[in-house]
Amino acid sequence: MRLFLITLLCFIASPVVAQNIIQGRVTEDATKTSIPYADVYFPQLEKGGISDENGNFKIENLPAGTYKLVCSSLGYETFSKNITVPYTGTLQVTLNTSVTEMEEVIVSTPFHKLQRDNVMKVEHAKISDLKASGAVTLAEGITNIPGVESITTGMSIGKPVIRGLSSNRVLVYTQGVRLENQQFGDEHGLGVSDAGIESVEVIKGPASLLYGSDALGGVLYLNPERFANQDETHGDFGATYYGNTEGVSSNLGYKTSGNGFKFLIRGSLAEHADYDTKDYRVTNTRFKEKDLKAGFGYQDTHFKTEFRYNLNDSKLGIPEGIGAQSTNKSPLLPYQQITNHIFSSKSNIFFKDSSLDITLGYLYNDRKEFEEEHDHDDHDDEHDHDDHDDHDTDDVLNDHDDHDDLEDLHPALHMKLKTFNYDVKYHMPVLGKFETIVGAQGMNQTNTNYGEETLIPNATTNDIGILAMSHTHFDKMDIQLGARFDNRTISSEDDLDKTYNSFNGAAGIKTNIANNTSLRLNVATGFRAPNLAELTSYGSHEGTNRFEIGDANLETEQNIQTDLALEYKNRHIEVFVNGFYNKVNNYIYLSPNGELINDDPVYLYLQDDAALYGGEVGIHYHPHPIHWLHFESSFETVTGKQDTGDYLPLIPANNFKNTIRVEFENNWIKKGFAFVKLSSTLAQKQVSAFETHTNGYNLLSTGFGGDFKVFNNTLNVSITGSNLTNKQYINHLSRLKSDGIYNIGRNISVGLTYKI
Repeated sequence: MRLFLITLLCFIASPVVAQNIIQGRVTEDATKTSIPYADVYFPQLEKGGISDENGNFKIENLPAGTYKLVCSSLGYETFSKNITVPYTGTLQVTLNTSVTEMEEVIVSTPFHKLQRDNVMKVEHAKISDLKASGAVTLAEGITNIPGVESITTGMSIGKPVIRGLSSNRVLVYTQGVRLENQQFGDEHGLGVSDAGIESVEVIKGPASLLYGSDALGGVLYLNPERFANQDETHGDFGATYYGNTEGVSSNLGYKTSGNGFKFLIRGSLAEHADYDTKDYRVTNTRFKEKDLKAGFGYQDTHFKTEFRYNLNDSKLGIPEGIGAQSTNKSPLLPYQQITNHIFSSKSNIFFKDSSLDITLGYLYNDRKEFEEEHDHDDHDDEHDHDDHDDHDTDDVLNDHDDHDDLEDLHPALHMKLKTFNYDVKYHMPVLGKFETIVGAQGMNQTNTNYGEETLIPNATTNDIGILAMSHTHFDKMDIQLGARFDNRTISSEDDLDKTYNSFNGAAGIKTNIANNTSLRLNVATGFRAPNLAELTSYGSHEGTNRFEIGDANLETEQNIQTDLALEYKNRHIEVFVNGFYNKVNNYIYLSPNGELINDDPVYLYLQDDAALYGGEVGIHYHPHPIHWLHFESSFETVTGKQDTGDYLPLIPANNFKNTIRVEFENNWIKKGFAFVKLSSTLAQKQVSAFETHTNGYNLLSTGFGGDFKVFNNTLNVSITGSNLTNKQYINHLSRLKSDGIYNIGRNISVGLTYKI
C-alpha cells in the first residue's frame, strides 16, 4: 500500500518537474508589428496556444526533442519550422501577408507536414466550411471536395466515392481508428455525425501502404475536434434549421484544459422529415440521429495520451417509392436502427530523439433492419398498398409511437460487428535529411447474426501488417519511399477459410520545376481482399431489391496508380492540374444474369481487370488590389472501364463548379463571407450494362454569414440556399434513380452558433 501511494504521488507530481517552456512573439514580416490571436501549435504534440493582444505566446509542459511548430492567422501565410526543445530565449515568429486560405497540417500522412511540404496531394476541408455550403449531412458535405462524390439513398444514407471507387475500396478513419460498420452494403452509410469533427482529409489513390486492405481507392480521414489550449475553457451551443425537410440539427459542446489534463464533450441531435423534390416528398427518407462525443487527455514532458468515445444512434427510413405525403419525422417500415460505439485511445511516448505512437480502437456496430412483413397482424387493415409504390403507413406508425408498439417489432436482419484494431508506429531518430517510420497495424473482427434473416454468415477476420516509410528532404526536392506486407484471414461458420497476402509499395517526389510551380509524382500499389458479402452472399438484399450470389473463389483486388499533380501559385492566382491512371486487377463487381429468385433479379459477384482514369483541374483568382474578392472554378472527371470494354457501374458524371466568394470584416461583423455557386453536372452516358443514362443539370446556390459580438461573446450566423431554382434532377449515384425519383429540391438553411 505504501509503495502504491508513493507511486501515485510521483505520478501526480511529475507534471510540475522539469517543465520545458517555449515563449515567443508573432509579428508581421514587413512592418514588424505584432499579430494578436495567432494560432501557435505543435501538431505532433497536439499542444499549442494563442498569441495575446501584443503577439506574445507561451506554451508549457513540452517534452524534449525536435518538433514542428506551426503558426497561422487569417490573412497570413502559414509558418512552419522545426523547433528543438528545450529552447532558450524568445522565439521570433514572422508571418508574411497572404490572401489565400491558411494551410493546415496534414494528419492522415505520417510525417505531419503542411500541404505545401507534403509529397502526396491530400485534400483538406473544414467541417464549418462544408456546413456553410448548406450540406445537410456529412456525406453530402464531402461532395464539395474535388474528386469526391457520394452514393446516396435519400438524404440520410451516403457512401463516399473517391475517383470512382467506393464501398470497401475506400477506408474511413475517425478518432484515429478505422471505421467498421458493415460498409459493404449499398444502403449502409457512414454512421458518423459531423458534430465534433473539425476537418476532413482525403487521400485520393491507393493508401494501402499506410492503412492496409480496403484503402485501395483512398482514405477519408475525419479529424476530431481539438482539445482546448492550455488553461482555456470554451463552450458553445447552436442549431441549424433546414427548410426543405423541416429538419433541425442542434449541438452543445464544452471543453477545458489545464496544465496536464484536458476534457471535452459534445452532444448533438438531428431530425428530418421526407425531403421535397418540388412535386412530391420522397416517402420514408426521414431520419433521426443522436450523437455523443467525449474525450479525456493527459500530457507531461515524456508522455501524452487521450481517450475518446463516440456513441451514434440513428433511425433511418429506407425509401421504396412515393407513397404517404407528410412531414412526420418518425421513419416508416422498412427502416434501419443502427447504434455505433467507437472507443479509441492514442498514446505517444517521447524519447530524446524519437517517439513511439500507439493507437488502439474498439468498435461495436449494432445494426437492425425492420420490415413490414414483421409487423403485427392486427394492424394489417391499416395498411393500404398494392406494392412498394403505394403505401400509407403514417397512421400506423403514429399508432405504434403512441403505444410503444414499435418495441415489440423484431428485426428481420440483426448483425453485430465487433472490431478491435491497433496501430503502432516508431518515429526513428532523424538521420541528416532522413525521417523514417516503422510500424505494425492489425485488426480482429467478428460478425454475428441475431435476426431471422442472414445476409452474411457469422465470421472472424484477422489482419496484420508491417510497414516502413521514409521521407527525405533535399534543397530542391522531397522524396518519399515505403513498403508494406499484409496478411488477412477470414473464417466463417459455413466452413469458409481464406488467407490473403499482399506486398505493396509507394514512391513519390515533390519538387519545384519553376518559380512558384511545384510538381508531385506518386506511384503506389494497393490491395483489397474480398469481403464476406462478395464471398458468401446467397439471398435477397433488403433495400436493394435483388438476389445476390457470392463466389468463395474470388481473388484479391490489386491495383497500381500513377498520380501527377502540377500547381502554380503566386499572390493573386492559384492553378492546379491533377491527373491519375488507376489499373485494377481482379476488379469485383455485381452483374445480373437474367434470372429471378423470389421475384428478385439475380446478381452475381464477378471479376475482371479494369482501369480508371481522369483528374481535376482548378483555378483560384483573387485580383489585386481587391483581395476580398475570389473567383474559383474547377472541373473533375473520371472514366472507369473493364478490359472487356464495358463501363464500370457507379462512376460519377463529369462536373464543373464555379464560385464567386467575398470575405470582409468591419466593426460589427468578423470573418464575414458571401458566395454564389453554380454546379454544372454533365450527362452520364458511359454506363454499365445494367445502368441507365442520366441527364445533366445545373444547381445554383448562395449563402452569407459571419461572426457578431453578442453580450461580449461570439454569435456565428450562416444562411444558405441550395438548388435555388428548384431544379428537378437525378444524380447518377442516387440509388433511387432506378425508380425515377428526384433528388432534393430547393433548401434554405439558417444556422446559429453561440460561443462562450
